[in-house]
Amino acid sequence: MKTFKHFSSITLVLLLALMAQNVSAGKPTNKKKNVQQDLITIRGKVIDSESRAPLVFATVAIKESNVAIVTNIDGEFTLKVNDPVTSKNIEVSYVGYKNKTIPLNELKDNGSKNIIELVSAPIPIKEIIVKPLDPVSIVEKAISNISKNYENVPNLMTAFYRETIRKNRTYVSIGEAVVEIFKAPYANDLRFDATRIYKGRKNTNVEKMDTVLFKLQGGPVSVLELDLVKNTESILTTEAMQNYNYKLTGIVEIDNKPHYIIEFMQKPSVEIPLFMGSLYIEMDSYAITEAEFGFNLANKEAAQSIFIRKKPLGMKVIPEIATYRTKYREQGGKWHFEYSRAEVKFKVDWNKKLFNTYYTTMSEIAVTDRTDQEVIKFAGKDKIKYNDVFTDKVSAFADKAFWGDYNVIEPDQSIESAIRKLSRKVKFSDREEDK
Repeated sequence: MKTFKHFSSITLVLLLALMAQNVSAGKPTNKKKNVQQDLITIRGKVIDSESRAPLVFATVAIKESNVAIVTNIDGEFTLKVNDPVTSKNIEVSYVGYKNKTIPLNELKDNGSKNIIELVSAPIPIKEIIVKPLDPVSIVEKAISNISKNYENVPNLMTAFYRETIRKNRTYVSIGEAVVEIFKAPYANDLRFDATRIYKGRKNTNVEKMDTVLFKLQGGPVSVLELDLVKNTESILTTEAMQNYNYKLTGIVEIDNKPHYIIEFMQKPSVEIPLFMGSLYIEMDSYAITEAEFGFNLANKEAAQSIFIRKKPLGMKVIPEIATYRTKYREQGGKWHFEYSRAEVKFKVDWNKKLFNTYYTTMSEIAVTDRTDQEVIKFAGKDKIKYNDVFTDKVSAFADKAFWGDYNVIEPDQSIESAIRKLSRKVKFSDREEDK
């Protein structure tokens, strides 16, 4: 059975080691011209029109451009618009809801949050009676249509990346960066995606009582592996399909289009831990537009060997939760990678210690802009590698004055607030002692 080329990357491998100094990275080699300063900033919250509940990971896009962002866990977003003259409308979309288009001039700039209500979109029965309902046939059709539905030329993408590590309920590591992605054509197996850091910042806080330092390996490269349409080996090949059972569980509207919801689960006869979850497949084009899935952790021992690269003696690390999400956005008849997120929770049990400790890692990347013009592959020395630790490298790309000009995913609390709670003695690597 084939697996991902870098199977351990998609499972977000952790390096556990006794406390040690972080390795410093070299200076960045790429430079960019200054970003335009005539920005307008739109803050808002996306909610269900009836329940008033926040809609998490809704897409908020500038309709006349490639610029987009997703809402955070509170349904909130901050969208920075470079050219308000050209960009006249935003479009908000979410699984199971009707898209909503709003003129920019109707939204408040830098004021109180704009509340955007989405209306649920029931699917009429007539939409499904003329379509095949065999889930295996639907997935096979989606696989055969990948070359038609997805980009066949390289793209250069700008994206926002964040990773956090929590010890129980306390953040012990927060890092984020604006990164550039070389996205190779989907139909070309010989060209691979690549990522490089443009600007970044971090905070790590390891208390004196701690005896272990969690490090997340791969960084942006790992969450890009969640692009299942590009990295098909474990789920989306006819060979991989032999390892799963499939079930059609419903129809839902996404981006004003009806979608099949196909659940997949590894067969009981398959011993190696695989994935389980749902694929959202557009009914007309058979494009996979979203995927929500997780790692099968029934065999804890086998899962531990996949997730943990290195750990101290006397420590037992048990993965408790491993969930992933991927989204795509359609433009010009082609679907493009837009967003992915991974969250993994571990239970750490030391010999001769009474209480367990829980560590939760989260990584997410959101594409905020892209172009297919004059795209050039990155030099090898600039690329982030699969065995790189993001928090070890990001300090070399710090820029205190940078963050106001780029679209980022606002966390449930600001990164500044989270870091202040960690330790007043620990500052951003690029912050001056001005407090």
